[in-house]
Amino acid sequence: MNPDTALQHNFPYFTSEHEMLRQTVRRLVAERVAPFAHDWEDAGMVPRAVLREMGELGLLGIRFESEYGGSELDTLSTVVLAEELGRSTFGGFAVTVLVHTDMAAPHLHHAGNAEQKKRFMADIVSGRKIAAVAMTEPDAGSDLASMRTTARRVGQHWELNGSKMFITNGVHGDIFFVAAKTGETGRNHQVSMFIVEKGTPGFAVARPLKKHGWLCSDTAELVFDHCLIPASNLLGEENKGFYALVKNLQNERIVLAAQAMGEASKAIELTLDWVTQRKAFGATLWDKQAVRHRLAMLQARVSAAKALIYNTAWRDAQKQVVVSEASMLKALCGELVNEVMYDCLQFHGGMGYIRETAIERMTRDARIQSIGGGATEVMLDEIAKRMR
Repeated sequence: MNPDTALQHNFPYFTSEHEMLRQTVRRLVAERVAPFAHDWEDAGMVPRAVLREMGELGLLGIRFESEYGGSELDTLSTVVLAEELGRSTFGGFAVTVLVHTDMAAPHLHHAGNAEQKKRFMADIVSGRKIAAVAMTEPDAGSDLASMRTTARRVGQHWELNGSKMFITNGVHGDIFFVAAKTGETGRNHQVSMFIVEKGTPGFAVARPLKKHGWLCSDTAELVFDHCLIPASNLLGEENKGFYALVKNLQNERIVLAAQAMGEASKAIELTLDWVTQRKAFGATLWDKQAVRHRLAMLQARVSAAKALIYNTAWRDAQKQVVVSEASMLKALCGELVNEVMYDCLQFHGGMGYIRETAIERMTRDARIQSIGGGATEVMLDEIAKRMR
């Protein structure tokens, strides 16, 4: 039994239901993702048919209400999903799914009224419609208070003006949960959330974005130019969207940490296979003490990070406050996955530098993990605020 499997089996929070979920995702990845995802990288998107298949398997509504097709499972179930998607070796596929399930749709789940959920939730859970969250702007990433997109009430409508940047699922998404200033201009927390559907007049994809990694996730810049949406598309309370964003960032950071450690575990496995076969100077690379000691230490650190993820997810499921821990996970795992990839590529030698090898792709994909969802430096400040 490898160290990761042993950790999962021995951790007291996992049940047979979690294990069934893990095997379902792993089987899907083996049969429907791994053989085809190279083509998705070239196309810059994950096929909608695959996402609908995931919906049919119940993988897009793990935490949502059963009346809309959801499973009403816990935070640990989300962690299992994120880990296994990370192990796919295609980070763009993983984040396409996780933005839909755990970064966008939760806004509707937590703040949507009965009419809004009836209109949209079943389509989201089934994969018939793909969701995105539009929060980041060209001049406002982790600093939410600096966003400039505005929304003002015009009769029975809201008018949105502004732009959003780095929006995953932005090109091919159907339902967008958009953050906009509804209070005074300047640095303040008067933000509201809105539901904007694809095809709404005044809403457009300005351009798809070409990225360093995550190539099979579609990413876009969005523009809102006198975009009128019905007043009923206000999501949650007016001027309380900032707090909704902050609340969901906690879940997002746990999920991204789990994805990162799934990637790190798979990279160590691939590298272990390589170094036990690759010979240099009359012996395998595994026979070099420096190589096996480094991999052993990386395995120890990944296992420790996973233990913190699992404990934090369990505490979150118990409705405990884990704001500091979520920031710790994001900072720790975002940096650690990059360390793992650097060394694993190094131990692959020249083959690690060849495009379309798994370790080369995973190294590119991992770079965003210390930036997206809250840069490491921002996370460290969040942790430091709570240390005194």
